[in-house]
Formats: sequence, C-alpha cells, structure tokens
Amino acid sequence: MPLTRRLAHKRIHIMQTISKVYRLKWQLKIDNKYQWSECGKLFNIKTGKEIKKTIKGSKIGYWINKDFCKLADIRNQIELIKNKPF
Repeated sequence: MPLTRRLAHKRIHIMQTISKVYRLKWQLKIDNKYQWSECGKLFNIKTGKEIKKTIKGSKIGYWINKDFCKLADIRNQIELIKNKPF
C-alpha cells in the first residue's frame, strides 16, 4: 500500500477562530432583534448573523422578516438602544 494512501485517513485538521466585536447602537422599533452597529452594519442578534444590504430593482434596502424594506422607510423606524441598568 502506498504511503500516501496509508496517511490519507490520518489527516490532522487545525481549526482557527477569529472574532470581531461590534458595538450596537440602533435597533428597529417594531422588532428589536435587528440592530445596527456604529459602523452601519445590520445584525440579527437572535441568530448572530449579519444582514447584507441589497438592491431590489432600483431600491436599496434589507430583507427583514422575508420582506424587502427600503432604506428610506427604515430610517423612520429606528431608535437608539437604551442602556439597561444592571
């Protein structure tokens, strides 16, 4: 049996993790699980995923709860996140 075939099943996988911290500043009034960072990125904090800004036709916006929300409409529906006292 060739050496490469014997070693093929003994591969060692080294996993590395990189983390980045975002400070969240704004949230949607109607659904507070969608929050924006100070740098302007939108996150779903329930799933921990970033929501990408997309273009639908000629409108710029986000897909929120399976609905396309235009950026112009979202600006009226955001508020600052209130600090919770500990």
